[in-house]
Amino acid sequence: MAAEEQPLLGRDRGSGQVHSGAAADQELCIDQAVVFIEDAIKYRSIYHRMDAGSLWLYRWYYSNVCQRVLGFIIFLILILAFVEVPSSFTKTADVRYRSQPWQPPCGLTETIEAFCLLAFLVDLSVKGYLVGQAQLQQNLWLLAYFMVLVVSVVDWIVSLSLACEEPLRMRRLLRPFFLLQNSSMMKKTLKCIRWSLPEMASVGLLLAIHLCLFTIIGMLLFTIGEKDEAQDQERLAYFRNLPEALTSLLVLLTTSNNPDVMIPAYTQNRAFALFFIVFTLIGSLFLMNLLTAIIYNQFRGYLMKSLQTSLFRRRLGARAAYEVLASRAGPAGTTPELVGVNPETFLPVLQKTQLNKTHKQAIMQKVQSYEGRPMLADEFQKLFDEVDKGLAKERPLKPQYQSPFLQTAQFIFSHHYFDYLGNLVALGNLLSICVFLVLDSDLLPGERDDFVLGALSFAS
Repeated sequence: MAAEEQPLLGRDRGSGQVHSGAAADQELCIDQAVVFIEDAIKYRSIYHRMDAGSLWLYRWYYSNVCQRVLGFIIFLILILAFVEVPSSFTKTADVRYRSQPWQPPCGLTETIEAFCLLAFLVDLSVKGYLVGQAQLQQNLWLLAYFMVLVVSVVDWIVSLSLACEEPLRMRRLLRPFFLLQNSSMMKKTLKCIRWSLPEMASVGLLLAIHLCLFTIIGMLLFTIGEKDEAQDQERLAYFRNLPEALTSLLVLLTTSNNPDVMIPAYTQNRAFALFFIVFTLIGSLFLMNLLTAIIYNQFRGYLMKSLQTSLFRRRLGARAAYEVLASRAGPAGTTPELVGVNPETFLPVLQKTQLNKTHKQAIMQKVQSYEGRPMLADEFQKLFDEVDKGLAKERPLKPQYQSPFLQTAQFIFSHHYFDYLGNLVALGNLLSICVFLVLDSDLLPGERDDFVLGALSFAS
């Protein structure tokens, strides 16, 4: 049947091959534009392979199903910590009533972990193939991903060889990395912390000097020449030696447990309050606020840079999709800026894009407003502003009734004064409950008369 469907003339066969090649190029062009648009919407990098097979693999990897499966595997390997030895898989956490925890047999959790590590190895292989060798060597997260997998596999083999009796499992410490490398928000958080560390370290050094200086002064004020008499035991408890004095002032600086440290010394001499006032002013009101300001300033700066990077990725992805579509629409030698993208060419691309249905309809309506006129680069970029717009929820219309009684009831119960009445009744009910609870606080539950309270609750 296939042979009968082929043209008999060689010229027709060549023409069919040309048409099939042109159709394949057109399909590849559409797929490339679809991937670029999805990269722009999701703020992903466009530096990856763009051949037909790689595009299919790329879309499959970033599909909702694949990402959910990967997220479940990460959850599975993290939840193993509650089952592995020493297990905390018990009915209650109270040590008085806690029974002997269930101990999984050797090889059960290791089998699940092997499945997870194999899935992570496939994940790393797909990512490495899609970005290419050059990008792989520059991506520190993927290189660290590879090293963590190597250490985990080696440690897993050691566990099996020792029949699960090894004293330390290094791979347990590395498991949170699988969550970090798969979450863009976690990566941004770590990068922001890394950027803030130098300035935070300088303020931390000032705090350490401040603590050490006032620790020495406090020991000189509160312990020199004092004996361990009964009346001095409480006052000397917080400044007896250097570690205790340093810990006491650290608690005073970082927590609200102030009287525990200050009151014993204040009872001996009121002038000692000046020491704690100066310490609190410098430490809590200056240095701690300075540390907070530095963290806020670094976070704001990194947030602005992150937003700029995300916006740049969106514009870059949209521009790449425009270049691909415009290069197919115009004749050879013309620039894409002069050709533009026809709405009829863009609509099939939009249909294949994984996008929210509401946003897709909004973009489609905006495309149809051009009425067949080619869209230029700036107009094509503005199409994707619809993705950032919030969805306006319209309030449903009130039903229309013919009956005058229903119309009157609708007017009364839909008025905002009726809402005020409901809030007033709820407040009165709450106050009545509080009053009766205070009045009956000295009575046993069986001696209380709840008739009035029940009647008020029923009436409200």
